[in-house]
Amino acid sequence: MKKIDKRIVVIAAFIFIVGLAYGLMRFLAAQKEDLQQRPPVEAKRYVKAEPVKYTTIISPVSAPGRLTSIAEVDIVAEASGRLQQGDVPLKKGTRFSQGDILFVVYPDEAALELKASKSQFLNTLANLLPDIKIDFPEYEQGYMEFFSSISLDHSLPPFPEVEDEKLRIFLTSRNVLSQYYNIRKDELQLSRRTTIAPFDGTFTEVHLEVGSYTNTGGRIAEAIRIDELELEVPVERFDAAWIKIGDPVIVRSDRRGLTWKGKVIRKSQFVDPNTQSQSIFIKIQNHRNPTLLAGEYLNAEFPGHPIENAMEVPRNIIFNTNEVFVIVDNRLEKRTANIIKVNEKTLIFNGLEEGEVLVMQPLINVLEGTLVEKLGDQQEEPAIGRSQEMGPGGEKDGRLKENAGQKKPGKHSGDNPAGSTPQAQDETTRDKPAEQGGRTR
Repeated sequence: MKKIDKRIVVIAAFIFIVGLAYGLMRFLAAQKEDLQQRPPVEAKRYVKAEPVKYTTIISPVSAPGRLTSIAEVDIVAEASGRLQQGDVPLKKGTRFSQGDILFVVYPDEAALELKASKSQFLNTLANLLPDIKIDFPEYEQGYMEFFSSISLDHSLPPFPEVEDEKLRIFLTSRNVLSQYYNIRKDELQLSRRTTIAPFDGTFTEVHLEVGSYTNTGGRIAEAIRIDELELEVPVERFDAAWIKIGDPVIVRSDRRGLTWKGKVIRKSQFVDPNTQSQSIFIKIQNHRNPTLLAGEYLNAEFPGHPIENAMEVPRNIIFNTNEVFVIVDNRLEKRTANIIKVNEKTLIFNGLEEGEVLVMQPLINVLEGTLVEKLGDQQEEPAIGRSQEMGPGGEKDGRLKENAGQKKPGKHSGDNPAGSTPQAQDETTRDKPAEQGGRTR
């Protein structure tokens, strides 16, 4: 029984203590005053801005392009036979000059056939001269000179003019004219066996080596002209309209730091469907050192053209393709700009009202309606804040700075030391006899 009463007393005491603690906690919580919440402070951003002002802008056109040769040709054989060496090696990359023999198609057989034809022609003329002397004495001297000027090693001279109809019939009946023109044809075919360079150039590809056999029309090599090059520059349709044929152009190589002068020679009459650009072709004389090479990429600078009622700004202030921020009553608002031309680092636009304050820097993670202030308008506020923070000591600090700025007197000067007072001088005077007296004792 005593054990049961003891348990009841422990349980009752525990419940009493817990209840007392809970009641005390509620009492203390009721005595606590509610904290007043401070109203949220809206953050202000300082931005760089300028008023919109339209002027006439001279906008130069600059665009990169690829350099190509003004002439790219396939060299083919105009006769059949074995290839022989010319004045330059028939190898890829070999440079040649105008007038050099590039290669020769074996000519010996054709040359011998031509000499045989000339010999037979001389025989025919020799048999006709007596008849011409009798029937056409007035033409005898001309045909004698023509007969004497024929050489087996040189081309045939011009045939004498035939004005008499009877003489024409006489020569035609003896096949004189047909033999003459057959020989001229053979001479032309023989000359085609020797390929001569028509310009200064280089081989870009070689398909047949020296010693190979080629047929008529066979591809021997590919060559390009190197003394005159052209730069193909794709330009936007808007800018291409201002470029005229004959305009001077400055061509630059940013990698080598060199410039060349060029001239617009033609404009394409179509637009690239992929880039919507129009090609401009610039001719460049390649006679200076260091020389230009086909395949290089260069930058072309065309003369500028005026754009009226426009403003030029950095490209990075535009977002969402054509939107900008303006400041209205210290709040950001969006505007849509009419972009006229995009340069490498800037763009030219209009479409905003002149006088609006345009934000001139890129803003990240901001929304329309954000509180802002233009840089430059707040420069006076920090100065006022600093003078107020100085408080009552500001005047004293100013006097200290003024005293510190005074010049110190010399070592033997009779003036008072900087910062000393009459009271300090009296104390110094009283201390000196005491010191002297102490030393006397």
